[in-house]
Amino acid sequence: MVLAAKVFLLKEEADLPTISGKLKGYKAEDEFVHDDQKIPLLTEIAKLSMTQDSIEGVFSKDLVLSLSHRDGVKFVTKTMEAPFIFAVSRGRAFLIVLEKKNVANNIANIMSKILFISQGGIVEAKIPPETLKKFHEANPEDTKVIFFDGVDIPNVNKLSLYGSVLADTALYNDYSSRGSIWYMVFKSRKYGIVAGVTRSAVVTSFSEIKPAEFVTYIKEEVFPLIA
Repeated sequence: MVLAAKVFLLKEEADLPTISGKLKGYKAEDEFVHDDQKIPLLTEIAKLSMTQDSIEGVFSKDLVLSLSHRDGVKFVTKTMEAPFIFAVSRGRAFLIVLEKKNVANNIANIMSKILFISQGGIVEAKIPPETLKKFHEANPEDTKVIFFDGVDIPNVNKLSLYGSVLADTALYNDYSSRGSIWYMVFKSRKYGIVAGVTRSAVVTSFSEIKPAEFVTYIKEEVFPLIA
């Protein structure tokens, strides 16, 4: 099963007990109205637990879906649930949201409003392209895929290298001179999983791994890459 997550940085200072206190018991109610139909919607943070260096919980939000029906369009709700982790590492506070990029971004913005009143307290984590380049060159045999963006060739937005082509040093050096690495797929030697990482700290596991182990992998191998 493919697992996806995105890592964020806390720009504003906040210790774990303060974060836990603000998140505990959080609920926000809203209402979807269409003609005579009214649907209550709930956003909630549940299953909150804290350790010495992390806070874990589940972010849930009711979403409205439209269904075609012989009597017209019907609206129903679906509850989206996303596990999240606030973790402190090397003096920095991170937020990991186990969801795809767009959903994770929305959750991070809502978390920022809860903790810091406005958006911007929680920001995207960035991995410099130079860091990804060094990471690949240190263990080139473990890299499966590299994508480059910012390419200087007219009408070419991205370049990619796959599999055995990555062993072609001349081709890799040419692509590196023309653009910057924005996405890599590689095998982790320690965890044995194949994972993808983007410059905006979107992490995907293409190997079977439990969510808790995936989070540990992110803490140990992705956090150090973040600027």
